[in-house]
Amino acid sequence: MAATMAARPRTARRDLWWLEPLAIVVVLGSFVLYSAWAGLQNANYYVAPYLSPFYSPCIAAICEHVTFGPLVGDWYAFTPAALILALPLGFRLTCYYYRRSYYRAFFWAPPACTVQDARKRYSGETLFPLILQNVHRYFFYGALLILAVLTYDALLAFSFADGFGIGVGTVVMWVNVVLLALYTFGCHSGRYLCGGHLDRFHEAPLRYRLWSAANRLNQRHGLYAWLSLFSVGLTDLYIRLLAMGVITDLRLL
Repeated sequence: MAATMAARPRTARRDLWWLEPLAIVVVLGSFVLYSAWAGLQNANYYVAPYLSPFYSPCIAAICEHVTFGPLVGDWYAFTPAALILALPLGFRLTCYYYRRSYYRAFFWAPPACTVQDARKRYSGETLFPLILQNVHRYFFYGALLILAVLTYDALLAFSFADGFGIGVGTVVMWVNVVLLALYTFGCHSGRYLCGGHLDRFHEAPLRYRLWSAANRLNQRHGLYAWLSLFSVGLTDLYIRLLAMGVITDLRLL
């Protein structure tokens, strides 16, 4: 019996079921590596009037463009990105959609439907360290704060040395803010906060409308999760290439 169980195939599926987990490993792995590299560079993250989302808010005295403050003095000599990246990365890392994706892709738990789980025992998120995923609701508040600051940065992207204007970078930053807003406000924690915990919506009509809007966004939460992931990385890359002099920003107005 034991020999029969050991010889049992992992799955009887004949389709290319492994393409999705492979794509997730490549995309998420590449984003993590790029964001870590970009955050450690401590350079080429600002070119007026554009500030990279990886460094916003820039709150250290060593910042090329201080957003507020500075709140951290001259004693801090490490990259300013390290002061704030924990909030957006923590929000994504603990997101329900991303958890499902990287559990399947990186941990094979399970990698696909009707494919055998790589683990012999299943404890869910009841034990350390996965029990820490429950802090997602608190990272949601931090993500709202970061989104507000990025919106402020996008407003500043209209302010050029010669006055009001619109550049390609302005459009890039606003697209990023919109996609981040669609992803953030469609979050399961945001939907619960809007009214998911209420028993009677007829007593809270405004909460019902907010909850309904969050539900509509949540239907495409996975799509917005990926699009906003790409937009954050591409926004940083665009600003970085501008700061390095590799490309030139085109003024549209």
